[in-house]
This record gives sequence, structure tokens and C-alpha cells, in this order.
Amino acid sequence: MTISAPLLVKGKIKPLPPVLVASCIQFLAFIISIVFQEISYAWFSFNTPLPLFYVCQGLIAATLTIAIGMAPWWRYIQLIFPLAILLTRSWDIPSYLYLLAFLFSTSLFWSTFRTQVPFYPSRSRTWDLVANRLPDHQNLKVMEIGSGLGDFSMRMAQLKPNFIISGIEIAPLPWCISYLRGKFKKSKAKFTMGDYQKINFADFDVIFAYLSPAAMPGLWDKVSKEMHPSSLLISHEFDIPDVKPSEILGQSSQGPVSYLYQIIL
Repeated sequence: MTISAPLLVKGKIKPLPPVLVASCIQFLAFIISIVFQEISYAWFSFNTPLPLFYVCQGLIAATLTIAIGMAPWWRYIQLIFPLAILLTRSWDIPSYLYLLAFLFSTSLFWSTFRTQVPFYPSRSRTWDLVANRLPDHQNLKVMEIGSGLGDFSMRMAQLKPNFIISGIEIAPLPWCISYLRGKFKKSKAKFTMGDYQKINFADFDVIFAYLSPAAMPGLWDKVSKEMHPSSLLISHEFDIPDVKPSEILGQSSQGPVSYLYQIIL
């Protein structure tokens, strides 16, 4: 379960974005580290080496992150962040490279801090399993949410030429790559840049998702409200909490499985 700090907005409690919570934790860890540094000098006349200071800050931030129940990857980000600062300070790197790295990271992980869905590319084994599971004789409309570089959608368009395949991706760089790849390969798959929360799932027969555990409850809420009877949600690797899947693909081989949820109203 992912926990974010609350924010009172117009009389309602709204969760703070995880990145803001993480930033506050990192600042608090910095203050605590300074206090420990001053105490160690006042009591033991010990001057804390700079590397040790950053290590302590990272450990404190990671511990606080675990304590408040943030998503698991945040603890590693919090642990590494101070050490990364220390490392980059020791390098003679031109300032424009930091800007380029920031722009690249922003375009690739545009929505990760808000949606808590990191960039997860799926594999060819998954695409083929899903394609084999879906019928050939129907003209299904398939939507891949969080389509990334577009591999799943283009593979499905190749294996199921009678299907109408679409992909939606909120991060600019992966969407741009998928759009250009689709044009270059002359794929029938269509890619849109946007937020899947703003599309109507009732327009599709199959939704394929490779998101994260944090996104599953919200995804199921949208699916339950919008998808029509007999339609299908396929969630790769991450299941819906407290909801039994209709079928599980890929159990007989190594690697992540895909959870199928047949919509029954």
C-alpha cells in the first residue's frame, strides 16, 4: 500500500504528490544528519567526513520512506540520491550536461512522480501469449495504456491484422519514439500522447496494461465503471488487489505472468 501525505484542498483531503513527499523526507534527513554531525563534534570532537555525512543522510531518508509506507522504489531513490550528489560534485562536468540529462529524464519519466508508474517495457514472450489468447475471428478494439516504445501494439497489429490497435503514452520521449517507429514500420497501430485516465474504456474490447502496483486500485475502479460486459482487462505482472483473475497467462514458463480479468456485470 502506497501512502502519501494529505493536503487539505477546498475542504477535502488530497494526497500530496509522492515526489513532494520524498523531497520533504530528504530535507528532513539532511537536517537530522546536520544535528548528528554537531552532536558528534560537541560530544566526541569528531569531524564527520563528507562521504559519511551523505551516507547517513541517504540511510535516514530511506528509513523514513519505509516508515511512512511509500512505494518500494522510493527507498532506493532516497538512499542513492545524496550519494549521487557527492559523486557528481567530484566530477568536472560542464553545466550544460546537467541540463541535457534533466531534459532527457523528464521526457522519459514525464509522469512517474505523479502516476507512480515507472517505464516498464514488456517482452516479446508476453506479446505472443496475449495474441494467442485473443480470438482471430473477431474485429476487436485493443488499447495499450502506457504504451512506452510501442512494441506490444505493433506486434499485436502484425499478428492480428483485423484488430484495431491503439496505444496511449503520457511521457513525450517514449511516445515520440513509438510514433516514429510506427510510421517507419508502416504499422497499423496508432499511438497517442496523453493520459489514459482521460479516455473512455467503453470504446475498447481489450485493455492491456503494464503499470505498477500503485496504479492497480485506480485502474480497476476505472475498468469497473467504464468497460462493457464481456470485455477484457489484461494486466501484465501486477494483479488487482482483492480481485480474482479469470485466467493467468505464462504460469508454465519463467518470467512475469499476465492477469486476465473478464468483465462481468
